[in-house]
Amino acid sequence: MDSQTDTTLTPEQYRQKMQRRKEVQEQRVAKASKTKGLIIVNTGNGKGKTTAALGMVMRALGHGYRVAIVQFIKGAWEPAEKAVFSRWSDQLEFHAMGEGFTWETQDRTRDIEKAQQAWEMALSYIRNSEYKLVLLDEVNVVMKLGYLTVETVLAGLAEKPEDTHVILTGRGAPEALIERADLVTEMTLVKHPFREQGVKAQPGIEY
Repeated sequence: MDSQTDTTLTPEQYRQKMQRRKEVQEQRVAKASKTKGLIIVNTGNGKGKTTAALGMVMRALGHGYRVAIVQFIKGAWEPAEKAVFSRWSDQLEFHAMGEGFTWETQDRTRDIEKAQQAWEMALSYIRNSEYKLVLLDEVNVVMKLGYLTVETVLAGLAEKPEDTHVILTGRGAPEALIERADLVTEMTLVKHPFREQGVKAQPGIEY
């Protein structure tokens, strides 16, 4: 019966199948009884890494938690998200530390300096137990480019309070970070309007 599709099952067979699925799910939920602060990595070449992280930021704000966002690269964009999140100024700290993408700045020494400054800012929030969630936006790219070592980032993550969540976004997440993380999502690019159709970045979609 399990090999049958839902559309070929009789109403009674479908009810029994869903009942078994419900029992399995309840058993899984019952076993997952502990809580902990998570290290979350959003990586991959697909779109949506930061967007997914910002969804978690909104969820945390909705629960009344304090949140910090440190942008390592996209600071020059002044994104619409910053304007929206300014409404939660009593709960949220937003720091756009980067000056743009590396091909725009064309100054490796300055990029490294800015990355180090952003990391010091990020550490101040990671260590602070008053912040439930810390988002390090595009930090994976900074590590990939060699502006920060993965060892430095892992050492900083080890200092976070037990119940603090930290999200690290950006393509090219180092393997050592992926091994350390509790939750890793890889965004896979299937189609993109910029590449396939020459559609430029649009407000409300990319920024």
